Amino acid sequence: MAQINVIGQNGGRQISLELPEPNAGVLHEVVTWQLANRRRGTASTKTRAQVSASGKKMYSQKGTGNARHGDRSVPTFVGGGVAFGPKPRGYGYTLPRKVRQLGLAMALADRQQEGKLLAVDGFGLDGKTKGFVSWAADNGMNGSESVLVVTDDVQTRQAARNVPWATVLPVAGLNAYDILRHDRLIIDAVALEPAQDDEQAGGEVA
Repeated sequence: MAQINVIGQNGGRQISLELPEPNAGVLHEVVTWQLANRRRGTASTKTRAQVSASGKKMYSQKGTGNARHGDRSVPTFVGGGVAFGPKPRGYGYTLPRKVRQLGLAMALADRQQEGKLLAVDGFGLDGKTKGFVSWAADNGMNGSESVLVVTDDVQTRQAARNVPWATVLPVAGLNAYDILRHDRLIIDAVALEPAQDDEQAGGEVA
């Protein structure tokens, strides 16, 4: 059972979470799924039929001494169509919900084991960037590490959005990939407490 200390204006308590042991295979599967879903898949090339060129045969079939050719839109010529080139497509696929939840829980567990998970209840910021920088310095963050700030507090998000080493997400946007690609995670305590109830009820972490 992981014990996570809560700091902030309404802190001074602990959140108990049953977090799984991180598994590289599961985390890789979840991150690969996320990145695949983010791909736009807009690469496109023109086929022989789509190239703007005359369909007339280049020259007579016989008698010229040259190789046999049809029109200039074939892939063998510069400016011709592309054979088997990419076309717009979707790269996303379905991953079971339980696997996605397990990957998120493992990402949280990884940051918690490294001592780089910070739960906050009440940032007390006024929306100013210098206020967030000062708050971060008071809590051991000086900009040498990347930080993911997950909060629904508008003032905090406004204060942190211009800090180059910080990335801001709403609680609903919490995901395994962004957790793992940042050195530290700062998260609203309220985002972890419902997860505790879910663990007790059905073994799931939102």
